Amino acid sequence: MKKLEFAVPESVRPEEIRRIRKMLGLTQKDFAELTRTSKATVERWEAGRQNISGPVVLLLKMLEKDPEYVEQLKIPEKKLPLRLKYMYRDTLCTIIDVDEMNRKVEIKNFTDNSMFRAFGNNPSPSFEDYTEFLESRCFPPTRDKMKLVLQDLDLPFYDPFLIIQKTKGKMAEDDFRIDIER
Repeated sequence: MKKLEFAVPESVRPEEIRRIRKMLGLTQKDFAELTRTSKATVERWEAGRQNISGPVVLLLKMLEKDPEYVEQLKIPEKKLPLRLKYMYRDTLCTIIDVDEMNRKVEIKNFTDNSMFRAFGNNPSPSFEDYTEFLESRCFPPTRDKMKLVLQDLDLPFYDPFLIIQKTKGKMAEDDFRIDIER
């Protein structure tokens, strides 16, 4: 059986790392965040005299070919009072920013798979879609012994948002959760 080969260099020069980072418009700190390394590592890569090898070589080649991909990965600045992060295990799927007073919802998806998006294929959910989403991540209000469940959660009444604050929106049958930032 023939061994697969790939047209990926074994290493990159320090100046290539610097050039690609600058092409992407990233500081060393931002580039470290993107590559999940430390700023000191990026500084060492760029100031070194030896070529750099490892997975970063492939990543750099991919980013050089598709620099717009970095924009797709950027988490937008929080502009509304409430932010929910819809997660699948440790992967961010959707950011949901909400202004409850003005009934405004803005989202950004980080996956192409509609099964992992908070609102499926809906790119502009309404406030009603948002409330339906919250309800879908809770036990139903018609559940048997609901008052006992609410008592266990130390909640005075059924409110999907309060339930999600307590349970992170985790359901027994899946690996999704909701992290809330105020």
